Amino acid sequence: MSAPAVTKREVAPLADRVPPRGTDDPDEILGLFLDWVAETGLTLYPAQEEALLELMAGRHVVLGTPTGSGKSLVALGLHFKALCEGKVSFYTSPIKALASEKFFALCAELGPENVGMRTGDASINPEGGVVCCTAEVLSNMALRLGEELDAPYVVMDEFHYYADKERGVAWQVPLLVLPGTQFLLMSATLGDTSAIAERLERDTGRKVAFVTSEERPVPLDFEYRETPLHETIEDLLAQGKSPIYVVNFTQRECAELAQSLTSVKIGTKESREEVRRIAAERRLSTPYGKEFRRFLSFGVGIHHAGLLPKYRLLVEQLAQKGLLPVICGTDTLGVGVNIPIRTVLFTKLAKFDGTKVGLLTVREFKQIAGRAGRRGFDDRGSVVAQAPEHIVEKRQAERKSAGSGKKVARTFKGPAKGEVSWSEETFQRLVSRPPETLKSRFRLTHGMVLDLLQRDASASRSDLPNFASLRDLVARCHEDDGAKVRLVSHAAALVRSLYRAGIVGLVPGEGRHRVAVAEDLQWDFSLHQTLSLFALAAIERLDPASPTYAAEVVTVVESVLEDPDVVLRRQADRAKGKLVEELKAEGVPYEERMARLAEVTHPKPMSDFLYGAFEAFRAEHPWAAGSDVSPKSIGREMLESFAAFPDYVRSYGLERSEGVLLRYLSQLYKALDQTVPETAKTDAFWDALGYFRSLVGETDASLLEEWESLRHPERVLEERTRPGKRAEATWLTELLANPKVFAARVRAELHLLVRALSRQEWEEAAERVWQPPEGGGGEDARWGAERFEAEMAPFFATRAALVATAEARDHRLTNLRPAGPRRWEVSQTLLDPDGDDAWAVFAEVDLRDDTAPDGPILRIVRIGT
Repeated sequence: MSAPAVTKREVAPLADRVPPRGTDDPDEILGLFLDWVAETGLTLYPAQEEALLELMAGRHVVLGTPTGSGKSLVALGLHFKALCEGKVSFYTSPIKALASEKFFALCAELGPENVGMRTGDASINPEGGVVCCTAEVLSNMALRLGEELDAPYVVMDEFHYYADKERGVAWQVPLLVLPGTQFLLMSATLGDTSAIAERLERDTGRKVAFVTSEERPVPLDFEYRETPLHETIEDLLAQGKSPIYVVNFTQRECAELAQSLTSVKIGTKESREEVRRIAAERRLSTPYGKEFRRFLSFGVGIHHAGLLPKYRLLVEQLAQKGLLPVICGTDTLGVGVNIPIRTVLFTKLAKFDGTKVGLLTVREFKQIAGRAGRRGFDDRGSVVAQAPEHIVEKRQAERKSAGSGKKVARTFKGPAKGEVSWSEETFQRLVSRPPETLKSRFRLTHGMVLDLLQRDASASRSDLPNFASLRDLVARCHEDDGAKVRLVSHAAALVRSLYRAGIVGLVPGEGRHRVAVAEDLQWDFSLHQTLSLFALAAIERLDPASPTYAAEVVTVVESVLEDPDVVLRRQADRAKGKLVEELKAEGVPYEERMARLAEVTHPKPMSDFLYGAFEAFRAEHPWAAGSDVSPKSIGREMLESFAAFPDYVRSYGLERSEGVLLRYLSQLYKALDQTVPETAKTDAFWDALGYFRSLVGETDASLLEEWESLRHPERVLEERTRPGKRAEATWLTELLANPKVFAARVRAELHLLVRALSRQEWEEAAERVWQPPEGGGGEDARWGAERFEAEMAPFFATRAALVATAEARDHRLTNLRPAGPRRWEVSQTLLDPDGDDAWAVFAEVDLRDDTAPDGPILRIVRIGT
């Protein structure tokens, strides 16, 4: 059953309610805010009202209410209070993309002049009254400035990240070093936060109010099923409980379930036809695109990190239109994923956590289960869990026996080896228990220590003891006394390593020596930046005149990127397979073969150089001691063979991990673009950069678009805040900003086309060039497989082959010249073994229409002499 949709009425922005001269009267501020809320047509829940009252009274608020219960509206109330008082407020989130979305949303309500954003990629209006950033950005600012940071109000969203092993310290630091700040800590899965609140109250002298509620806008019902998964899904569909998000815990299980559901009647004939129509308009041309499209045509979506971003986005868009009754996904339903769900169906209640298989925690369960039920669409949501497979099989046998009158077999197989089982009691505990108590994950790094030492040095107080801020931070942290003792010892070790490196030293002072920090130190001590500094130092040791220079630069940069494990495993498997064949042919004994195979890894070019260079780098940069380089050859392997994305995917069987490969290539492109200094960018390097940009842009431009939007949010803001004026696509602006980048991309597209033509792979050739929209006219400009084959037939009739080696990528064979505003004429000479070289590809690039989707920008005019 569906609930009537709740529509927020369009009213004047909240910023218009700020009094011209401001006000610090909490009653007046609350009244202004509540009047605005009423005009929008929204009705506050009791928990929202209570939280707003506590905030206006000046108390910290720990807000623990379910997903969809309006926590963002409470946060908006605090931002409004800050604006009325002429003060600054911060909003922090776990990821840059969410901080960016919140920035745009707050610009709409509070005015772009009042809202700023700080990320590692860009800073826009950083002095705005409301600052959106990640938790790490605020943490770093708080460490550097301490109480000098102008942050009277801070909203910390998704506060359960406080317990994250790697990142939790960023959610704790502001609580420790900003005693004058009023905090709003929000999450749907907080659990017992009394210990955190007690410390916060003690350190700030400000009362903490707990506002918690189990009341959901859309109540949930819970069911434990011992029926086969297909039967469960069919029952839920028959009960009208779609859309159903089926939670799997591996990407392979997602695909296997989606495949099996193609035999189930899902959705109406009309909805399936509409899905096919929409999918036909999208470029789903990668190797996995065919299977992905087929699943969609049966009303089944898949959604996991292994998919290309544009594929995941299409599933989200189709789900929002109500066209996908079933979505098979993983447990990555985190922040920033926008899929409307009526029912969450857990296929298991246990998962592999990276080291072992274990039962879901209450927090993990509720983070996913809380997505069930769509406010304004459903009157109830449903959470269903499947029993283990061996229990389902046992119940099936029992039902079959009861129906036939025969006795059921006494023995049934139990859980598979290594599998953790669960029961209905497990399910009920997950439903009824509160999330686990948030555990402190405080730790110290070189960067944190240096920030604190610099803060003390800038204080200019002769009575301030050495390491005062560092000692105070450890004393205030939320660890137990034993852990604090260990932290003090670790802090001393970090300081000693900085001293040995000459980064800190002792200078004479009044009556004692004082700790001083090197004046010319300008490092950013994040791990990413540290490894980038190493890459920069290593690149300086390379020879730009070497014919392999560009590939060597790629190898250096690849060594500091995170490993895409699934790709590296496939590379190692191929190397092992090849070695096995060689050893068998040589008659090597089995035991020796196994010993040799154990030593095989993925390709690691320049490993001796990289390991040696990094050891030298670590000696001078002690904060890099906890990190390491990881030589690998994914980008380099693709560059040296000039592989197309689909070819590389097929060659390693990465169809279900296309998103992993594309994300890696996108990171590689960005790192090459940002890390390598202009003086080190040779012509060969520009070609390599253009090749990677072309690979990523043609496959799925959304990653580049997202990155460039984060770098230039002002362009997106212009589009959103100026009706009728559409800002130029950021990918296009970036492309045109640097002529070398533009020329490199055009050459890369030409070379990939020549490669396809040389292999007489006509379908691929058609995918390598721009095509006019279906049904939009301009069919004369379409170059399909048959046309390419026909146009190239005379060439291959008189020539043995088309050369597509590195020689064919010589700059002298490409001619790029302007033909008007944002238009260029292009020609690429085609080499043949006889040296005739009379043929060429003639094309144009027309970027006057900046609505072009991802894909090639090369428009073929003709091929011939």
